[in-house]
Amino acid sequence: MALAAGESPRKRRRSRTEFWMLLPSMIVLAAVSLFPFFFMIYASFMDYALDMDKPRFAGFDNWKGVLTADTFWESWGRTAVYAGGGLIAQLALGIAVALLLYHIPKFRNLFSTLLMLPLFVAPIVTGLLWRFLLDPTYGLYNWFLQKLGMNVQILGDTAYAMPAVILMDVWEWTPLITIIVLAGLQTVPEEPLEAAEVDGANGWQKVRYILLPMVRRMIVVALLVRSMDILRYVDTITIATEGGPADATKIIGYYLMQVAFRFQDIGGAAALGLTMLIVSTLLGRFFIKVMRSEEA
Repeated sequence: MALAAGESPRKRRRSRTEFWMLLPSMIVLAAVSLFPFFFMIYASFMDYALDMDKPRFAGFDNWKGVLTADTFWESWGRTAVYAGGGLIAQLALGIAVALLLYHIPKFRNLFSTLLMLPLFVAPIVTGLLWRFLLDPTYGLYNWFLQKLGMNVQILGDTAYAMPAVILMDVWEWTPLITIIVLAGLQTVPEEPLEAAEVDGANGWQKVRYILLPMVRRMIVVALLVRSMDILRYVDTITIATEGGPADATKIIGYYLMQVAFRFQDIGGAAALGLTMLIVSTLLGRFFIKVMRSEEA
């Protein structure tokens, strides 16, 4: 077989070696990833109610049950509020803190390390921590609110429970956006900033017209990572509110967990999980398209 134009025999042998070295890990990764995916598709068309070992074919009954249930659409509505509010708050705070750290000449690494501490806290621990802090009997934050004349049970009130769990997510994951944006800011060359300063640009103008446009791709990457995570993380809500009060914090991930483990509806849970996969894929494609447009 003739060599491709411009390709040396040594380079061709190296490519083959790399391929054969990566092949075992690629096979394992494909098996681990593809088998659950195809099994979930299979389970979404099966009925496990009578016998878990010998399910019967149910056709589109599981999909019909999921898509026509009011709880399904209500959960997606609450998910939109939870994800939208959390992402907006995290993006605004993350960019603001990243810009602040970028302009700190000394101890930047120290402050960055301290801000990263919430990332090392497990989501379950975060739920426990905030549940204790907001407890109406001995919670520290609830005590402050009572001193201010606000006698409310935050996690037990439908008006405050959702903002509370959004705040928990913001507290834990804003540092991730901060670190990603800060990494992008540190790659911005000094020449455009110096030229803008010579032209008389003030600090806000340099941020608006130079820094933010040059790190837009990193901001999109941060949003992509967080949008994928925020749909699947239910640990904090499970511990803090268990989807309550009155389903006020029952997002789609928690609803899926209920259908699968509490109601033992494996087929319905599989169909529900596939809808989450479709939404996640669409979100991922949207952000990737935005990234490519930024590169262009």
